[in-house]
Amino acid sequence: MLVINNFEEYQSHLGKELGVSNWHKIDQEQINKFADATLDHQWIHVDKEKAENEGPFKATIAHGYLTLSLIPYLWKQIADVRNIKMEINYGIENFKFGQPVLVDNDVQLKAKLTSIANLRGVTKVIIEATLVIKDQPKPAYTGEVVFLYHFI
Repeated sequence: MLVINNFEEYQSHLGKELGVSNWHKIDQEQINKFADATLDHQWIHVDKEKAENEGPFKATIAHGYLTLSLIPYLWKQIADVRNIKMEINYGIENFKFGQPVLVDNDVQLKAKLTSIANLRGVTKVIIEATLVIKDQPKPAYTGEVVFLYHFI
């Protein structure tokens, strides 16, 4: 795991891959809980039988927004940003979904620092985020995550 203690240490990684998370299996229980939380019970996510018999992927698939919502969890496995008063998920930009994540697929986040700026004491970073699906040639998505850090 990468440890970052201040702006200068963060800045030294500009243009570099920061690391990859552990693999995370997205199972049907997680998909169902996400459907309940978001009120999105579309059959392609929650109806195993219909998805297997009528769906284009022959299995249920994770919600795209479920896979996006894993970014904070997976990011914490890549970098430990220390000496901060506050961290803010500031935005997501330019995300494109490459292919669906099928139930019981394992996914892993790859992160690269593409931009860093000191905005009057607040550090703004842009991380290129790629969600890899185990044994698949195309990622689930690529895009940019924007974090704000208030270092002590």
